[in-house]
Amino acid sequence: MNTKSIYAACLFAALNICTLSARAEADVAPKTYTYGSHLDIKKVVSLTEDATPSCGVVNARMTYLDSQSETRVLDYSKFADNCNSQN
Repeated sequence: MNTKSIYAACLFAALNICTLSARAEADVAPKTYTYGSHLDIKKVVSLTEDATPSCGVVNARMTYLDSQSETRVLDYSKFADNCNSQN
């Protein structure tokens, strides 16, 4: 086997792994945060929020791994990141 074939096979395998993990994350049903909810967060995977041009409350989503390394998704409300740059 030449090196181009090996590189192509490695790239193909890496893309398949990324696709599988993205599908697994998409299958997780989001839970909505309420005051007093018990959060079992081992590692935060991603944080996103609705895009808004002004300061205010927006919907946000956190994808994380719990102590059992299961992927979880949490929806919550927060002040937009834009608020940090305004006085």
